[in-house]
Amino acid sequence: MTDHALAAPVAPPRSVAARGANLRGVYIIWYRDVLRFARDRGRLIVSFAQPLLYLLIFGTGLSSSLRGASGGFSGGLQYQQFIYPGVIGMSVLFTAMFGAMSIVWDREFGFLKEVLVAPISRAAVAVGKTLGGATQASIQGLIMLALAPVVGVRLTLVNVLELIPMIFVLAFALSAVGVALGARMRSLQGFQMVMNFLMMPMFFLSGALFPLSANLPAWMTVLTRLDPAAYGVDPLRRAVLGPAGDRLGLTLFGQTLAVWTEEALVLGFGLLMLAIAIRSFRQRD
Repeated sequence: MTDHALAAPVAPPRSVAARGANLRGVYIIWYRDVLRFARDRGRLIVSFAQPLLYLLIFGTGLSSSLRGASGGFSGGLQYQQFIYPGVIGMSVLFTAMFGAMSIVWDREFGFLKEVLVAPISRAAVAVGKTLGGATQASIQGLIMLALAPVVGVRLTLVNVLELIPMIFVLAFALSAVGVALGARMRSLQGFQMVMNFLMMPMFFLSGALFPLSANLPAWMTVLTRLDPAAYGVDPLRRAVLGPAGDRLGLTLFGQTLAVWTEEALVLGFGLLMLAIAIRSFRQRD
């Protein structure tokens, strides 16, 4: 063997090259979704206005009707302050799950087919879409923190640093749900109907508008404990409201769950939904 042959560069293993291609694919899909979100100013305004309407109009109306019975929220907590973390969760929920609509849109206009025949794993498509939706929803949730002074909530830098990973974990789980469903849907109309059917019960049963520690009927208590969004909204409330939020902490079998337990449950649910999304993308159309 000649010295020239010995000096020839060695090609990287195919697995390493494939891994690099998949990571680039995840990044490109994530970047495309985030860029589209940033450029769609109308969507940004509407997605901010809806939670604001809930907080100011719905919150003010119910606060007035509940005046005199506000002791149920403990520590003199006002109703608008109580629902504020729930409104953050609502903003994350709607943005994350409707963000998956781009999957159905891309399928109808052919872009998704081009991506699926690209030399990358279909798992990369699911991961990129999930992370893209999670990033959009996280940004939307963090924007809602600017409304804290409006409802008389004081957030410190420590509170904000605690909220960032909580919001992202919730956004990741809900985005994975949307991607898993979007991978199966073939029309925008069908996707919107399914999303509306799922999102409203998830939102109302999450404890965003009423405390889950209240004396609810047994059947509703079971439904609230089955709602994954409930385990994401409760940590937000406890981080935002402090001791008052801790007193309203979510209980399971009579025990108040620790924040890290709730976050682990939400993250585990998100990973399960991501696995389902990957499996759906791997099935041939």
